[in-house]
Amino acid sequence: MAADYYPYSKFTRVWIPDPDDVWKAAEITKDYKDGEPVLHLQLEDETPLEYPLGPKSNPLPFLRNPDILVGENDLTALSYLHEPAVLHNLRVRFLESNHIYTYCGIVLVAINPYEQLQIYGEEVINAYSGQNMGDMDPHIFAVAEEAYKQMARDERNQSIIVSGESGAGKTVSAKYAMRFFATVGGSASDTNVEDKVLASSPIMEAIGNAKTTRNDNSSRFGKYIQIGFSKHYNIIGANMRTYLLEKSRVVFQAEDERNYHIFYQLCASASLPEFKDLSLTSAEDFIYTSLGENIFIEGVNDAEDFKKTREAFVLLGIKDGSQSSIFKVMASILHLGNIQICSERDGESCHIEREDLHLQHFCRLLGVELQQMQHWLCHRKLVTGSETYVKNMSARQATNARDALAKHIYARLFDWIVGNINKALQTSLKQHSFIGVLDIYGFETFEVNSFEQFCINYANEKLQQQFNSHVFKLEQEEYMKEQIPWTLIDFHDNQPCIDLIEARLGILDLLDEECKVPKGTDQNWAQKLYKQNSGSAHFQKPRMSNTSFIIIHFADKVEYQCEGFLEKNRDTVYEEQINILKASQFQLVADLFQEKDDAPPSSKPSRVNVRALKTVPKAPNKEHRKTVGHQFRSSLHLLMDTLNATTPHYVRCIKPNDEKEAFSFDSRRAVQQLRACGVLETIRISAAGYPSRWTYPDFFNRYRVLMKKSDMMSADKKLVCRNLLETLIKEPDMYQFGKTKIFFRAGQVAYLEKLRADRFRSACIKIQKTVRGWLQRLRYRKIRKTAVTLQRYGRGYLARRFAEFLRLSRAALVCQKQRRMVTERRAFLRKRRAAATIQAYARGMFTRRVYWEFLLHHKASIIQKNVRGWLQRKKFRRARAAAITIQCGFRRVRAKRQLQQLKIEARSAEHLKKLNTGMENKIVQLQRRVDEQSKDYKAQIEQLLTVSAAAGSEVTKLHKELEAVRSQQGDGGQVASLQQQLEKLREELREAHAHRKRQEEEHSSEKVELTQRVEELQKENSLLKSEKEEMNRRILQHSKSTEEEASSASLQAELDAERQRYQNLLKEFSRLELRYDNLKEEVSLNKFHPGHRRNPSNQSSLESDSNYPSISTSEVGDTEDSLQQVEDLGLEKAAMDISLFMKLQKRVRELEQERKRLQANLDKMEELAKRKGSEGRSPPSEQEAADLAYNNLKRQELESENKKLKNDLNELRRAVTARASQNSSSNELQDGYNLLLSQLKAANEELDARKEEVLILRTQIVSNAQRIETEKDAELNHSKEPLDKEEAQESKKLLEAQLQTQSRQHRDELEALHTQIELLRDDIEKKQEILNYTASLSPEARVEYSVQQEITRLTNDNLDLKELVEKLEKNERKLKKQLRIYMKKVQELEASQAAAPNATRPELSRQVTVQRKEKDFEGMLEYNKEDNARLIKTLINDVRPSSVSATVPCLPAYILFMCIRHADYINDDQKVESLLTSTINAIKKVLKKNNEDFEMTSFWLANTSRLLHCLKQYSGDEAFMTQNTAKQKEHCLKNFDLAEYRQVLSDLSIQIYQQLVKLAEGIIQPMIVSAMLESESIPSLAGVKPMGYRNRSSSMDTDADGPTSYTLQALIRQLGQFHATMRDHGLDPEIVGQVIRQLFHCINAITLNNLLLRKDVCSWSTGMQLRYNTSQMEEWLRGNNLFQSKAAAALEPVIQAAQLLQVKKKTSQDAEAICSLCSSLTTQQIVKILNLYTPLNEFEERVTVSFIRNIQDRLQERNDPPQLLLDTKHTFPVLFPYTPSALSLETLHIPASLGLDFLIRV
Repeated sequence: MAADYYPYSKFTRVWIPDPDDVWKAAEITKDYKDGEPVLHLQLEDETPLEYPLGPKSNPLPFLRNPDILVGENDLTALSYLHEPAVLHNLRVRFLESNHIYTYCGIVLVAINPYEQLQIYGEEVINAYSGQNMGDMDPHIFAVAEEAYKQMARDERNQSIIVSGESGAGKTVSAKYAMRFFATVGGSASDTNVEDKVLASSPIMEAIGNAKTTRNDNSSRFGKYIQIGFSKHYNIIGANMRTYLLEKSRVVFQAEDERNYHIFYQLCASASLPEFKDLSLTSAEDFIYTSLGENIFIEGVNDAEDFKKTREAFVLLGIKDGSQSSIFKVMASILHLGNIQICSERDGESCHIEREDLHLQHFCRLLGVELQQMQHWLCHRKLVTGSETYVKNMSARQATNARDALAKHIYARLFDWIVGNINKALQTSLKQHSFIGVLDIYGFETFEVNSFEQFCINYANEKLQQQFNSHVFKLEQEEYMKEQIPWTLIDFHDNQPCIDLIEARLGILDLLDEECKVPKGTDQNWAQKLYKQNSGSAHFQKPRMSNTSFIIIHFADKVEYQCEGFLEKNRDTVYEEQINILKASQFQLVADLFQEKDDAPPSSKPSRVNVRALKTVPKAPNKEHRKTVGHQFRSSLHLLMDTLNATTPHYVRCIKPNDEKEAFSFDSRRAVQQLRACGVLETIRISAAGYPSRWTYPDFFNRYRVLMKKSDMMSADKKLVCRNLLETLIKEPDMYQFGKTKIFFRAGQVAYLEKLRADRFRSACIKIQKTVRGWLQRLRYRKIRKTAVTLQRYGRGYLARRFAEFLRLSRAALVCQKQRRMVTERRAFLRKRRAAATIQAYARGMFTRRVYWEFLLHHKASIIQKNVRGWLQRKKFRRARAAAITIQCGFRRVRAKRQLQQLKIEARSAEHLKKLNTGMENKIVQLQRRVDEQSKDYKAQIEQLLTVSAAAGSEVTKLHKELEAVRSQQGDGGQVASLQQQLEKLREELREAHAHRKRQEEEHSSEKVELTQRVEELQKENSLLKSEKEEMNRRILQHSKSTEEEASSASLQAELDAERQRYQNLLKEFSRLELRYDNLKEEVSLNKFHPGHRRNPSNQSSLESDSNYPSISTSEVGDTEDSLQQVEDLGLEKAAMDISLFMKLQKRVRELEQERKRLQANLDKMEELAKRKGSEGRSPPSEQEAADLAYNNLKRQELESENKKLKNDLNELRRAVTARASQNSSSNELQDGYNLLLSQLKAANEELDARKEEVLILRTQIVSNAQRIETEKDAELNHSKEPLDKEEAQESKKLLEAQLQTQSRQHRDELEALHTQIELLRDDIEKKQEILNYTASLSPEARVEYSVQQEITRLTNDNLDLKELVEKLEKNERKLKKQLRIYMKKVQELEASQAAAPNATRPELSRQVTVQRKEKDFEGMLEYNKEDNARLIKTLINDVRPSSVSATVPCLPAYILFMCIRHADYINDDQKVESLLTSTINAIKKVLKKNNEDFEMTSFWLANTSRLLHCLKQYSGDEAFMTQNTAKQKEHCLKNFDLAEYRQVLSDLSIQIYQQLVKLAEGIIQPMIVSAMLESESIPSLAGVKPMGYRNRSSSMDTDADGPTSYTLQALIRQLGQFHATMRDHGLDPEIVGQVIRQLFHCINAITLNNLLLRKDVCSWSTGMQLRYNTSQMEEWLRGNNLFQSKAAAALEPVIQAAQLLQVKKKTSQDAEAICSLCSSLTTQQIVKILNLYTPLNEFEERVTVSFIRNIQDRLQERNDPPQLLLDTKHTFPVLFPYTPSALSLETLHIPASLGLDFLIRV
């Protein structure tokens, strides 16, 4: 196979040079043979080209890499490593995928996008933290994480070297690296060192950055920042070193450039009050800030930046006074530049006007003498061996001296600020290690290159040498590690160029020597260079110049102009001016110019050569003579020593274009920088060896398609790979086998990819051939079947047409036959009708004649009949009238006779005797009835004998009166008086009847009015019912609308947001509380004093937060409970307890309300009685009168009872208060109290026991008396009638009363039936309406309407049942209360019988209380207060979840609540408060101690939430008692309202929940990426691509087994363990669901973030694996009944990302489908995934840029947040739903293993 392969064959793609694009792509159109002078090519625009070839001028062009390798994260992964491949890969990544970072071996290439990208947020830092460098996409954070990880792993200091030319983004890259360290390695203390490190950036940018033609924020100095870390790798401090500040910018700027930012910031803020004394105006008014002719930068606000600078000064601890001094010095430099130096006429001298305003401001701001400064700005001193001269300076010399002074002042101030920043970043802690960030200028070459460019390029030569040696060293280590033959790689060594610059008699030495010569010039120095270095290969003399020289650097040739070298190297400042500044009255100005002998030379990069007036000591003189070049070389050597002692990491910044356009790539500028920054040198070194490297498993998985089936069955993968390579590649030098990897020469991977593609292509052709054949066969069968079908239908059509013809012919014959028949039949019928008509008329005429004859005879018979009847009736009436007249006369005569006889009998004495005899019998009957009733009363109520005796005496009295009446009636002479009395009584009776009639009329009118009012109310009620039904219908319709759903969703979102804010505050509070505890422990450890200390555990941590009341006044009991409470508390406490009197007052109020209620009922009954009386004429019945009397007596008794209770209460208050205020002994107080208590008890109980009995008895007595009076009146009214008539009347009345009662009952029943009929009729009408309405609906609406009706019916039934249950519960409570009263009476009766008769005080009062307690377990646990700490220690501190695993879940919570119940039962508020406070504090301590134990955290979350639910369930609130059983309702708390403690427990539960989620996330976080993205859940699906250097370098863990990998099953098992643990601990299912939802959000966020940051996983196969993994997660949710917990919805973004990887991405229809599919992904995320999408095979197509632009255009309407990555720390608001327990506390069993034997069951 290898013999047939030749690289330059037809269709091979190559790179050819191009003057515009540097390199251009082409394709070979004809096979090339060795020796041919021309290569036939075709450009991408299909232009043919003959490319000439030559051995030296035009070698064979570079080969292009396969498309599958284009866009790789690492340039070393390319098969062909050369300049065009690197440039093309960077261009594709930058322009098409918008990726600004790319690896090139150990170098990170960063291209400046000139646009703000959302890839530097904290979520991105968290995503890169802890990851290997090759696992994620290239990023500055990946380099920073690699440095941080190697520092921790290898215990070695690290350095990050950031280089590049101006405008390439060096400063920004260094800033982001420091931000990463500040975030990941935040300080452990509260010193905020990381904030100070970041705060140094705005200060250094203000004083060290300026606008240039290439960059608006160019750093004009180099800096090296060392960030110090502790042994725990937290930031503890930092230090900064600066290099080669561009001082010349202070006094000169080129066109369209600016001075340092700080000057423009000061001028922009000059109007502030605190800067008035600086005398600053606009920057255009000062020479030093207006030389560039443009003082503004587009998009930059200098005033706002100045605010940030001042804030940074404050954060770094620089006081306001020092800031003011700094700004004064800055302003003085601007004024110094505006000082006018006037030349004299001779031209050799000059002067400054004394009235120069800027000179005055300069001297005032610096605190120096005006005259001296004015003088020495125009003069200088010359010192000879014996004399000193003062020499005038020309205007030009004075101007140069003034500018030198300005540069010197600024340089000293710059160093002072850097020194103070270092002081602010210093720490007293010991530095364990550090990471250095070097932000230094890159290689520079301009049209005019001077001293600054020379120093910069010199520094880059040193750095490039260090870089080359480090790359070579890494390559050597890799080869030695893999044990492959090592051959020396020839790489460019720039040591000769470095020697040319810094060696003895090199360029710097000659420059320093020339500076020492008094008359030294730049031309003389140039001639010395030509003479000394003419033989060096790196030095050249220009042909057309004698004042410049050329150095051949590693990157390019650079021509330097010698003019100004000596002056810049000397950096001369006259000592007289410095001495004036040293004598400044301002301390800061004087300190700036004080020389420090002990200062290291590196900290002062620009020393000053000052000529002194007198002989000065050697050391300072030597210090002044140090040149800038010497200082820079020394500091550079020190920097190199530091870098060599660390592990370097390289970041090379590239400027893509000079126009600063966003995402614009200039290939020529990019190639220049790639050559200059050493990237191509890295490529060359890698290409010289074995650049492509594969691990054996990856190689096997990638190229197993080239193997035979027998080879794939072998277990030894190395042997299989070796055999395959020996077969495919015949040259053994093209590859090497290492221990774990296979090394390939350049181009071999491309060859293997070609073989793999050919194999796939042949397989595809075979598959296509088979599929196409199958499709053609399928098409043939379909065509054949179609033809047969068409034939069948055609033949059928012809047959049907022939049959139709036959059918039509037969039909025609039938029609003809029928037509003929109809014609003949019509003629026959017409004739028959004519004959029948003639016959009918003839017969009719004859019949009518006969009829008239019969009619005349019939009328005559009727007249005769009526006349005969009338005559007979007239005769009968006459005879009947005569008979009646005879009868009337006879009867009148007989009646007159009987009337006379009756009058005679009435006057006789015998009649009166008969009447008296009837009265005696009646009296005897009445006596018998009274005796019988008295006997009944005595048998029923034995205790009321006195009342019965009184009733008997009254009856006896009545007997005597009756005897007296009887004796008086015996005399016949008193009849007249009796008749008078009878008449009198009759008169009174008539008056009573008249009064009754009037009242009946009044009642009837009132009844009419009330009836009308009732009708009106019924109408109004019906109207309200109809309105209510209409409103209900509207509400139902409104509830179905989408607006309500949207509003409810918004309300839910607001509620979740509010809950989220509250829980975040709670989380912050818990963090601060934990921090406070830690500090308190540290203080206690630091300030430990021996001896006894009070244990603060019994103190409440909530005393400052809340004040819990001891007794809640919202719940008071009845009188018996109040008395029991007085008895329990004692006299002294009861006297001062307000709640006791409130209870008694409430009892009085209840009795008053009962009295009012009974009064209202009585009024209603009287009104009802009146109405009934008005309806019927008969007097009220005996039962009604008895009821009325009973109600009156009951009202009187209640009023008297109320008065008596009020009096007793007042007496009790006075007695208790008087006794409590006296200073008598406790026994006397107790005696008086018990006596008073017994009296009150006796009065109350006697009232309850006798009330009903007395009322019933008195009612019966009154009713009997009324009955006797009624009977007496009846006897008097009918005394003249005989006895049998009287008895008949009595029986008649009785029957009438019974009939009236029965009729009333029947009437009530009839009304009830009528009412029921009406209800049924209404129900039928409603159902008929519903039926009609339902019939008019569609089937779907009918079903929906029926469901709604059924729901309404069930709801009403449910409400009715609830009302019934509530009524039954109230009755049950009332009966229980009565039962307790009766039990109490029985117990007191027994106690009174057992007590001694001579006892003086009720000693059994406490015994009665004991006897009233039930003997059964009431679900309470009692313990002594001394055992509180023991209880907490046993139940909380020492308990383990495994010890109570076999018991009831949440057993500790139940035990604690039972203890709380007992404390509430005994009304001990201190015990309740102490127990709850100790419990909360103990739980917090246990969780703090076990903050890494998931099982313990879950256990206490379950118990805390259960304790919270118990406090709610047994609180007594109706809202929490709806599901309680009767026994649970009895166990409610009686005395205390623990609502505030419930809030504290709720907050504690939220804190535990957050800790639980944090623990679970920490456990599963290392597993997520490996399980979801990397493990092969579907075997043999994932493909492997060639790896770069980062996947095979030291960035990976060097353990033998490599990094731990997790499978999806391992992740699901871990989730199952979490779920099983929480379920076993009895955690509420809703909370378990919320925990799982939070974990699934974490899985989704981490998976999606890694997908967005990893190009290698954005492929079709990964999408398939990811979709399978998410389906497995959803299946796990369904299997554990967690699918309703919204956890599945949390995976929606990653599911849509997997689908996005799998869908087609070509047409506009695909774009529309993607936009509708990816609703949970933001626009940035969709575009990022499409940009990252990488084909694993050549048959897959890349996503085109136009398709991505189409997606962006379609998604413009979305208002997505700008954030790219998901927030992995986002927490959903937790909600703890109320879940009551069905467990009865009295059935709870406490195992003996807990050691709680000191608890007593109550």
